[in-house]
Amino acid sequence: MSQKHSQEYKNIGQTICKYRKLRGLTQEQLADRACISISYLTKIEAPNCDQPFSLEVILDIAEVLEVSVHQLLEAIK
Repeated sequence: MSQKHSQEYKNIGQTICKYRKLRGLTQEQLADRACISISYLTKIEAPNCDQPFSLEVILDIAEVLEVSVHQLLEAIK
C-alpha cells in the first residue's frame, strides 16, 4: 500500500469496526454479509491496517451496516 494514504485506510477501518460493533455484528457476520473473507475484514479493521480496499468493498460494507458511504469516509477529513 502506498504510504501516501495509509492513515486514511487505517481511519476508515476503525470507522468500519465502530459501526460493526454498534450494529452488534461479529467480524464473521459482517464479512459473510458483505461477501468478503473474514481474514480480509480483519486486515481492514486492524489498527495497523496494511490492506488497501476498493470502493466496491466500502459500498458493500456500508450497505450491510446500514450507513452511508459518507459516514465511513468521514474519518478521512
